Amino acid sequence: MTSQTPNVPGPDQIRRAPKVLLHDHLDGGLRPGTIVELAREQGYDALPETEPDKLGIWFREAADSGSLERYLETFAHTCAVMQTRDALVRVAAECAEDLAEDGVVYAEVRYAPEQHLTEGLTLEEVVEAVNEGFREGERRARANGHRIRVGALLTAMRHAARALEIAELANRYRDLGVVGFDIAGAEAGYPPTRHLDAFEYLKRENNHFTIHAGEAFGLPSIWQALQWCGADRLGHGVRIIDDIEIADDGSVTLGRLASYVRDKRIPLELCPTSNLQTGAAASYAEHPIGLLRKLHFRATVNTDNRLMSGTSMSQEFERLTETFGYTLDDMLWFTVNAMKSAFIPFDERLAMINEVVKPGYAELKSEWLFRQTAATSGSSPVVG
Repeated sequence: MTSQTPNVPGPDQIRRAPKVLLHDHLDGGLRPGTIVELAREQGYDALPETEPDKLGIWFREAADSGSLERYLETFAHTCAVMQTRDALVRVAAECAEDLAEDGVVYAEVRYAPEQHLTEGLTLEEVVEAVNEGFREGERRARANGHRIRVGALLTAMRHAARALEIAELANRYRDLGVVGFDIAGAEAGYPPTRHLDAFEYLKRENNHFTIHAGEAFGLPSIWQALQWCGADRLGHGVRIIDDIEIADDGSVTLGRLASYVRDKRIPLELCPTSNLQTGAAASYAEHPIGLLRKLHFRATVNTDNRLMSGTSMSQEFERLTETFGYTLDDMLWFTVNAMKSAFIPFDERLAMINEVVKPGYAELKSEWLFRQTAATSGSSPVVG
């Protein structure tokens, strides 16, 4: 699907292009100014910086430090100010607004309800507050001339013991804004098979789930997520590259697991900048997304934690176009992959692809064609 015309998009076109986001953490995408204001209102005095710009820099530097302790500390600060109903509504609304401003037309944003209970909220109250915030953010986006639809993924923490409870919660709210389930947290020592009861329950209920796998721990984590748990998608899944062999002559051989993932069209929720921070790749040029794109895996582009990575969907695509020379056709390929893999009903996915995504890219490509025509047209007089 690589373009036959060199229509490599610039930053403005990338921002305006309709984008689809499947892997984004609510507690990893707060505005620094919001954190400062919420901390002040709630009496939280443990922030490392109280000036928004400096706080934003601190989050990015902590995430880039190579220290797992400092990286985890970043989430301690964001979760600390997300313990009241009003704070959750505000954070969710701003999330939807920010994504819409960046050209995202569909997003699935995940969060762990169990991490927002310290001030007395129930699990149900957390879900209802976040859903209210997403709807408010969608309304504000429309008022500003943008369109976005946001679905929630309820996440269970793999080191805890509440996965079945969170899965049941996701099922109760599945027609009320929640589109699926996820587990997250450290992979090593906490295999997804610890939560088989939750996954078996979701399968019996015909519900959707993704699993963080193949980010830090590698192929065994991917294999368990798919073959034991039955995941619909892989959160990250970048380490599938470990089952792909590249010979000296450039030929490529897929192992059994990699072949299965590609043959079954299992979506990979790739997060390039985040993967660099966690050591899954040394640079954008060495990120497996380049090879996975060439081999036609069901690869998608995502942000993971926009605050910690100092990123957005537009910035992710900017880095990929700069590194791999991706065109608007490549962006469309990644975006259609993501929309095909969303957890909303098939007819709604198809409508988004045919009525929003494809027309949006067609319009951007027509801009390139008209610019080319203007640049190459001569000023020769018309001969009658």
